Amino acid sequence: MDHPRRPHDHRRPRRELARRVRAGRPRRSRTVRESLGSIVLGFEVVIVFLATLVAFGLKAADPVVVLVGGGVLCLAMVATLGLLNRPVGFRIGWALQFVIVATGLLVPIMFVIGAAFVALWTYCMVTGTRLDAQGRPPAPGPTDPIEGDR
Repeated sequence: MDHPRRPHDHRRPRRELARRVRAGRPRRSRTVRESLGSIVLGFEVVIVFLATLVAFGLKAADPVVVLVGGGVLCLAMVATLGLLNRPVGFRIGWALQFVIVATGLLVPIMFVIGAAFVALWTYCMVTGTRLDAQGRPPAPGPTDPIEGDR
């Protein structure tokens, strides 16, 4: 195996390295549904983190329960972001939406915020599924060239 810090390595042509890097498997383009779902979950992570701090400050429950529960919920949402390329990721996403609404038992405003995110999640899932079914090409991934850049 080549090691980049061998003696006289600076004399080796860099084309071989560039060829090896390009030979990797191309990334799969994301569907519209995946993209919209990840946007909603990403915003929710921030909101749940801030709601955890509010619940902690209001002493809505035992501080350990609030901080651990909020942390676990945030980590579950971040983990779900990585699973949105599989059907189970969307099921977990739906479950998390209702858990977020249930946090309204500790901080009542979370009923309203949770309901707003359930509505947003529902809209994104329905719209994303409809757009994906229309057969439009998925949005370009980070390695896909844009039409005008060729």
